[in-house]
Amino acid sequence: MLKKMSIRSIRKIMVSTLTLFILLIIYLMPDSINDKEISLTNDNVEYIYSNTLETIYLLDSNDYVARTKIDSCKCEGIDKARDLINGLIIDGTKSNIIPNGFKSVIPSGTSIKDISLDNGILTIDFSKELLEITKEYEEKMIESIVYTLTSIEGIDKVVIKVDGKVLDKLPISGKLLPTYLDRNYGINKIYDITTTNNIDSYTLYYVNTYNDNSYYVPVTKYVNNNSKDKIKVIIEELYSAPIYESTLMSFLNSNTKLFDYKLDGNKLTLNFSEDILSDITSNNILEEVIYTISLTMSDNYGVEEVVFLVENEEIYKSLIKDIE
Repeated sequence: MLKKMSIRSIRKIMVSTLTLFILLIIYLMPDSINDKEISLTNDNVEYIYSNTLETIYLLDSNDYVARTKIDSCKCEGIDKARDLINGLIIDGTKSNIIPNGFKSVIPSGTSIKDISLDNGILTIDFSKELLEITKEYEEKMIESIVYTLTSIEGIDKVVIKVDGKVLDKLPISGKLLPTYLDRNYGINKIYDITTTNNIDSYTLYYVNTYNDNSYYVPVTKYVNNNSKDKIKVIIEELYSAPIYESTLMSFLNSNTKLFDYKLDGNKLTLNFSEDILSDITSNNILEEVIYTISLTMSDNYGVEEVVFLVENEEIYKSLIKDIE
C-alpha cells in the first residue's frame, strides 16, 4: 500500500515538475512567440493564454441574443470567424470560457465543414446537426450567427449552408431566409405595427446586467413608416424607461432633447440638451448612455464615430471600434 501511494506521489510530482518546466520555457521565449495563443492540457484542466477579446452574440439568462466578449485567437477574417463560431456551439471547444450568465445556441455536435470569404461575403457550411435546433431558438440561432460574424472587420454579409446546400428557410417553422444575411435580418425582434404596408425598422441597444456586470442587448423594432425624423425617433425610443415589461434599460434621461444632428460620412454629431449629462458640474455623460446611443447609431447608419455635443459644446467623442 505504501509503495502504491509512493508511486502515485512520484507521478504527481513528475507531472507538476513537467508543467512548471514547460511554463518556464514559454516564459523565456521571445515576445513574438508569447504573443500567440498557447493552450496546455493537463488531465482535465485546460490552460489558455490570450489577451484578445472579441465581440460575440450569445443568449443571456432571459434568452435575449446579447452582445458580450470572449477570449479569441489573434487572427483575422476566416480564422476569426471559425474561432468565434466555435463559441456559439453548445459544448464547443470554447464552452469553458463562455461568460457567466450566457449560453451558446448552435446545437451540440455541429461542425464547420467549409468556410470562405469573398468580397465581404462569408460563406459557412455547417454539418447537418445545425438543423437539430428547436423552434424556440431557430431564429435566435440565425441572429446569433449573423451578428457575431458581421462584427468581424471585413465581413458584411453571411451565407449559411448545411451539407453544401444554402439554408433558405428556418429548419422547424419553415420561415423563408434570404440567401445573403446581414444585420437587416434583425435581432430580438419586436413588432409594433398595425398594417403590413410601409413597414420600417431600426435596431436599438439597451443595457442589461448580470451579477452587477453590464452588457448590451440589441432589439430590432418594426413599425409603420411615418414622417418623423428617424434619428430623433431613435433617441426618443431610448429614453430611460424599461422596454415593455423587460429588464432592458438605456439610462437616457427622459427630459433629454436632441436639438439637431449632422451625419457626415462615417461621422455622426449629436447636439443634446444638458439633460443628457449625469453630472452638470463635471460635464459627464454616463458610459451606458454613450454606448447605447453609439452602438444604436452604428447599427442603423454604419457610422464609425459619434460626437456628443451639449448645447453646441463637444463633451465626448465615441469611436465604435473602441467600445468594449
